[in-house]
Amino acid sequence: MGKRRNFTPEFKAQVVLQLISGEKTNAELCREHQISTQQLGNWKKQFLENAGSVFENNHHQQEETERVAELERMVGKLTMQLEIAKKASTIYNSAGSRNGRSSCSCERIIR
Repeated sequence: MGKRRNFTPEFKAQVVLQLISGEKTNAELCREHQISTQQLGNWKKQFLENAGSVFENNHHQQEETERVAELERMVGKLTMQLEIAKKASTIYNSAGSRNGRSSCSCERIIR
């Protein structure tokens, strides 16, 4: 069984534009790129179905990008807070384990 070829979206668009513009015929493109007429027909259909989305506003995509950036900042902040808490816990535990007594000033204040 042969390996399937993968075509980039840019290549597909270029081939379909050559077909739509009349630069080359369906048969010429299929021979030149060794693809079936069915494949080229599918690419053309997909291209035409999605042509309207080219002019849509990318507002939704921009909102998603901003939300991802906000969440990444939040994760960074929480990671830093967790690291600080871990270090504080290590320091507190090591201070409390010396001679069974705590040398931490907060324990002295509580007593």
